[in-house]
Amino acid sequence: MHRGAPVSRARSNAGGERKSLPPWFRIHLKSGPRYAQIKHLTEKFSLHTICEEARCPNIWECWNNQTATLMILGEICTRRCEYCSVTTGKPLAIDPGEPLRIAQVVERLGLRHVVITSPNRDDLSDGGSAEFAATIRHIRTQTPNCRIEVLIPDFKGETSALDVTLGAHPDIVNHNIETVPRLFHSVRPQGNYCRSLNVLAHAMQSGIMTKSGMIVGMGESIAEVETVMDDLRSVGCEILTIGQYLQPTNAHRQVSRFYEPLEFEALRTTGINKGFTHVESGPLVRSSYHAEQQGREVRH
Repeated sequence: MHRGAPVSRARSNAGGERKSLPPWFRIHLKSGPRYAQIKHLTEKFSLHTICEEARCPNIWECWNNQTATLMILGEICTRRCEYCSVTTGKPLAIDPGEPLRIAQVVERLGLRHVVITSPNRDDLSDGGSAEFAATIRHIRTQTPNCRIEVLIPDFKGETSALDVTLGAHPDIVNHNIETVPRLFHSVRPQGNYCRSLNVLAHAMQSGIMTKSGMIVGMGESIAEVETVMDDLRSVGCEILTIGQYLQPTNAHRQVSRFYEPLEFEALRTTGINKGFTHVESGPLVRSSYHAEQQGREVRH
């Protein structure tokens, strides 16, 4: 795969060497025929997955269960978030054939639920929204019964850009809030907390189910996490995922602390009590983890 010109990974808030994982972290690295099939098809069709680009700890489980989050608009992001391992730099030009190739892979895998995401593409006037819409439409044509979830960037807060994606009628719109207001500027320096809430609010007002995710262990308090829950519920967000931050490399933000499993369960209970229809909370949870099950359970 050809890359653009990535920039340095050095970060001012990086904390040095990564902390050892606590004993309750168990990642089973097990290949299998379904894992191999997804690997083969994504390489054959020159596609990217956020599973690989973000070094997701669940890739083995999800791929073996024939679930993957497919990544459009290349593998290079125009933003530099402190927690993310996706390469930052100057992206390549849009590939007009990519939406159809995505749809062909979805059809060949026989997926009932697919998650489509992208890096931030602030170099594009619409942030890549038209490519999301084209991908949704191609999947609808190729695999009409497949539920489509889009994990979108904030499109720089441009409602007109967001409306292009919403106009293609995805089943679920996911936009991750990631962290609490106090840490937002340092963790996501090119993002905006209120802007992210507005993205979710606008999607909900369009009648589409909304979802968001947080990663904890970057210095927030439980009270701050609960405040974010309240903010998400205030804009109608229905599904919430909460997972442990894991430092991708020594150049990234250091883990503040590891939450224990019982703390994740307590956060799940708190979220349900606050009105979320579904809360996925655990050390290895990521925004697309068990996405198919969530889609089956949560219906309008």
